[in-house]
Amino acid sequence: MIENTIVKLNGVDIFQQKHLVLSNVNLHIDKGDFIWLIGQTGSGKSSLLKILYGDLYISSGSGYAVGYALGKLADKDIPFLRRKLGIVFQDFQLLTDRSVEQNLQFVMRATGWTDKKQIADRILDVLEKVGLRSKLKKMPHELSGGEQQRVVIARALLNNPEIILADEPTGNLDPDTSEEIVLLLKQISLSGTAVVVATHDYHIIRTFPSRIIKCENGRVLEDVNIG
Repeated sequence: MIENTIVKLNGVDIFQQKHLVLSNVNLHIDKGDFIWLIGQTGSGKSSLLKILYGDLYISSGSGYAVGYALGKLADKDIPFLRRKLGIVFQDFQLLTDRSVEQNLQFVMRATGWTDKKQIADRILDVLEKVGLRSKLKKMPHELSGGEQQRVVIARALLNNPEIILADEPTGNLDPDTSEEIVLLLKQISLSGTAVVVATHDYHIIRTFPSRIIKCENGRVLEDVNIG
């Protein structure tokens, strides 16, 4: 059912500069999917994510993400594409001189929100979802690593994304905190937002079994079993 399909890639070649990273990529992601993206460093995981958020272009094959044809993406369309995506990185990329509230306000204003009450209500709503409503006025340095990553996830949820792309979101966190973050992302996927988590952490994959996509030897393998 196409209305459930958030991402579809058919026969896509992915290049970094002139270097072919992944060839003949076929991939589908549906509403509410929770997917592990695995592969060695340099295998193309980040390049695959970059195709989805418009940081790399498709030169052959066809690709579709959150309503946009990736092969025909104009520069002016990229901000609108990214509003439908939530992006979570390993390094939290929070503005260190601004409070949690101000970090979220900054993103909302940058993505077209203008009504102060709507902004305030939405911020409380996403912080409630990640269990940090009481941290509204805190500065990033006053939060633990796990709390900072929860703020990043809250930030990713602001525009009601259809999919969250998380690149090593637990890379800087201890095992217990990593499990909390994955549980939170799992809960988000149950609400209908697809979640793709790129990781090297096989322990956490075994703890939370789900669909696995693997980048290996220039290919993307769907529905892998790691045993």
